[in-house]
Amino acid sequence: MASGTDINMNAAPKCLRCSTQMEAGFIPGETSKVVTVTRWVAGQPEPSFWKGTKISGKEQRAIITYRCPGCGFLESYATDIIS
Repeated sequence: MASGTDINMNAAPKCLRCSTQMEAGFIPGETSKVVTVTRWVAGQPEPSFWKGTKISGKEQRAIITYRCPGCGFLESYATDIIS
């Protein structure tokens, strides 16, 4: 579904606050001694005894975050589905 608000993930957007070209990156998630990339998960969080939060069987998407080098504003998008 295309619309006028689609974001081209191959090109960094301009900052909504100051119009500076943004830089792509990610926000790490940390557990014990493992660093992971955060992801978007559909639905409400459900507790899991073994994993902390149940995510299996739910839609999951990679998150890309852009940072403005001018003002520090962060903007995140849920992109590709993670299998």
